[in-house]
Amino acid sequence: MMHRKSLYHLTPYLFVAFPLLIYTVWVIGPMLYTFYLSLTDWDGISDMNFVRMENYSRLFRDRVFYTAFLNNIKWIASFITFPVVCGLALAMALNRSIPGAKAFKAIFFFPMVLSFVVMGLIWSWMYNPDSGIINSFLRLIGMGVLTQGWLSDSKLVIWSIIFTGIWRQVGYVMLLYLAGLQSVNTDLVDASRVDGANAWQSFRQVIIPQLAPITVVVVVISIIDSLRAFDLVYVMTRGGPYNSSQVLATFMYNEAFWNYRMGYGASISVVLFMISLLFIFVYLIRVFQTETRT
Repeated sequence: MMHRKSLYHLTPYLFVAFPLLIYTVWVIGPMLYTFYLSLTDWDGISDMNFVRMENYSRLFRDRVFYTAFLNNIKWIASFITFPVVCGLALAMALNRSIPGAKAFKAIFFFPMVLSFVVMGLIWSWMYNPDSGIINSFLRLIGMGVLTQGWLSDSKLVIWSIIFTGIWRQVGYVMLLYLAGLQSVNTDLVDASRVDGANAWQSFRQVIIPQLAPITVVVVVISIIDSLRAFDLVYVMTRGGPYNSSQVLATFMYNEAFWNYRMGYGASISVVLFMISLLFIFVYLIRVFQTETRT
């Protein structure tokens, strides 16, 4: 009888044990190995030598690292402004009972269905300086002077790729805000109108505060998505021209798998992991504070 009771108490742990084992082997193990690898000079073929913090010392003297880091900052700044503002505006507009609202929601969400690779190829064709639709349209309307080599100009390339990412992100943010608007207390909105508040005042003082929790989620997700920017950059430019569109993820990939500097690439991935972890901790602290208040 005692044996059955002890087995009964162990049942939940037995159900958790196998998924936890898989997670440890496929996630925790490789992560810890990457930390160790970042302290070596392994090239992926020969024996690895333990070099301690030499990779990190070299990393912070590398000009390409600072270019990639700055580009990631541009991604973050762009993703927490334009998609958030545009997504919220679309959500507010489409949350009403207007003709064709469902069709518009589907249209704006459609980019999320496309993979990054397909989207990168499509926009690469659109950005083509000779036959791309953007330059062709500018020439058609008599503004050929504005045509650019969107992916070959070192000053424009990162913004061109970021715009592609924003085009995809807006629909996702819109969907999150549409879900958040379902929990807005409409009685408070109506009360503010009765008290004489106009539409903007009701939106700013009543709706926005109620959307604060979903806004935190949107901002954190946007930051994490911007830090994970790899597919679009790699498909569209592979970090070029002259490393001007590198982000930390592509820089890490190129160093590890093209230049055969596995240890150095691992150090870049550790830095990227630490930056991501910082934002995740901020998000978790905010969630815990919200739950404590409620």
